[in-house]
Amino acid sequence: MATVTRENIGNLNDKLTVSLGKEDYMPSFEKSLKKYAKNANIPGFRKGMVPASLVKKMYGQSVFTEEVLRTVEKELNQYVTKENLDIFAQPLPFENDSRQLDMNAPEDYAFAFEVGLKPELSIDLNSLSGTLYKIQVENDVVEDEINRVRTRFGKMTEPENVSNEEDVLNVRFTETDMAGNAIENGITKDNSLLLKYFNAQTQEQLKGKKKDDTLLIQINKAFEEKEREWILEDLGLDKSVVENAEKFFNLTITKIGFVEKAELNEEFFKSVYPGGDITTEEAFRNKVREEIQTYYDKQSSNQLQDQLYHYLIDNTKMDFPENFLKRWLEQGSEKPKTPEEAEKELPSFLNQLKWTLISSKLINDNQITVETDEIKNFARNQIAGYMQQQNVGDDMPWLDEYANRMLQDKKFVEETYMRLQTEKLFNLLESRAAKKEESISLKEFEGKVHHHHHH
Repeated sequence: MATVTRENIGNLNDKLTVSLGKEDYMPSFEKSLKKYAKNANIPGFRKGMVPASLVKKMYGQSVFTEEVLRTVEKELNQYVTKENLDIFAQPLPFENDSRQLDMNAPEDYAFAFEVGLKPELSIDLNSLSGTLYKIQVENDVVEDEINRVRTRFGKMTEPENVSNEEDVLNVRFTETDMAGNAIENGITKDNSLLLKYFNAQTQEQLKGKKKDDTLLIQINKAFEEKEREWILEDLGLDKSVVENAEKFFNLTITKIGFVEKAELNEEFFKSVYPGGDITTEEAFRNKVREEIQTYYDKQSSNQLQDQLYHYLIDNTKMDFPENFLKRWLEQGSEKPKTPEEAEKELPSFLNQLKWTLISSKLINDNQITVETDEIKNFARNQIAGYMQQQNVGDDMPWLDEYANRMLQDKKFVEETYMRLQTEKLFNLLESRAAKKEESISLKEFEGKVHHHHHH
């Protein structure tokens, strides 16, 4: 009769020993051998007519080993289930004694495993608290956004000559010597730049120029540092090499464009917000402000959720079977690691583990689940987002068809399930937390946002 014994060997760390007698594995070993004999394809013998002794000689040892280990695994899993052991990962085998498993001398065996137990944890949501920042929408932000939209809906014109810092210049860079003579096999590259990307002095030199006019420039004298870096990159030059910025180029204007911003009239308001009944400039400004506020509020909510995440991580006491987990990092994870690597990775691994345990407990305690319809809606909205569809109605059969196809993708469904479940968890936390509201400017808010990577 197979037995499993359990002894404690450390904090949340137990040793399970599975003891097998011959009677526990011999019957299934013989059964497997018969099955092998029935199906074996051995040249010179008809299928199913291979002598048992030959099958045993050829396959016996590997079948024997397989059966013993399968029996051990079955006993171990049954024990863990029956005793309700909440363990991390899988049991790790100890170095078992070196007696070889020998089918010609079957005997009693004992196999020892180490398990790491999950800690008990109690989470107190009653003391959960955080600050919800109310970011003010400044007037200049609204103006910038309105200008951006007016440019997007504006119409492209082709002025005679360069005059406005918002002019779009299509230019060709041709590498030259300092006298402006083209260098053989030099760099030639087309680009499109706004006049305001050049520094003040070069802007003055370009003003008044027409299509096909040329100006000799030196990269470091024509651009400020930020623009200079991406111009060099675009020309395929290493920005860290000083000499590259000293190169000379003929800049030939191949086209001048200027976007005439859309006028603030009813037709424009309708194009930006189809279906909205916005008729006045004031109503349009308010709508833009409202959209920016909605975006800010979402940022504030994310930041509050970040506070709550840290609150739970910092205030939930938890022990871990660290020795087991270190050994698991070394041997059990997908890529085996050296003891030094495991040691180094342990703190961030424990932090992740801590959050996994906290979130699983909260999700179970509050029965947070996600329905298939919710996953389907997520898929629909995602596709509509790609397609720039503003309003997702019900009469879009192609959208449903596409969403149903995405629901066949197991990975997409699993990832979306986790994502929506986490979202629901954080919404729950946010609703349970004591929140104090604080008005703040965008600049101050950005100073508070730490970029954490989680949920």
